[in-house]
Amino acid sequence: MPSETDAPAPTPSPFHAALHSLRVWDVSLPRFDAASAPAEPGVLFREWFVHAVQAGQVEPHTMSLATVDPQGRPDARILMLHDADARGWHFASHSSSAKGRQLAARPDAALVFYWPAVARQVRVRGRVAALGPEVSQADLAVRSRGALAAALTGRQSEVLGSADELAAASAAAWERAAAEPDAVAPTWTAYVLEPVEVEFFQGDAARRHVRLRYRRDSPDAAAWTRELLWP
Repeated sequence: MPSETDAPAPTPSPFHAALHSLRVWDVSLPRFDAASAPAEPGVLFREWFVHAVQAGQVEPHTMSLATVDPQGRPDARILMLHDADARGWHFASHSSSAKGRQLAARPDAALVFYWPAVARQVRVRGRVAALGPEVSQADLAVRSRGALAAALTGRQSEVLGSADELAAASAAAWERAAAEPDAVAPTWTAYVLEPVEVEFFQGDAARRHVRLRYRRDSPDAAAWTRELLWP
């Protein structure tokens, strides 16, 4: 009788076969000299963002936004960056959505950008502030007709009765967006995450990754402390 050690190894599932076939950073990676980094993280972020675009990174403006629900459970989703300036990182959504309600109750949040084309990651933590109706409407006004139609459709995160219900609401919203390009979506809200901590990660093929963290005591503090982290 064959022993257990003679038994053939189980055939991996298509998922596990695909998972274990993957490799990361099979490209020439950029160098990052943390000692020469600027004093303010926003400057470095914009430099890295432009570099990612030039390197061919697909959709570098997409990012993960993490919030906390009323039970203290973390929640996360992907959305688009609208701007990054001296105040912080800007995005927009419906105030009535799950993330909008979570931010209203507990405005501390985090962002993550990942650009595999250059093995770079940026993590941002801070407090989120709503920017008011005028700024929110101006944000929506410069977006595409499709974005306006989606905003006018509204009801984000609510339970949907059927696909037909969505199709009817969306069609009506597209018609209105075409007829009223300046239409107001009452719950559409522009937000800014005012950072207290920003970390820049540069991957290294030898796993000697460079991690540079900027931190300050509050969003109002002018000075940033810079420190390297073990990978």
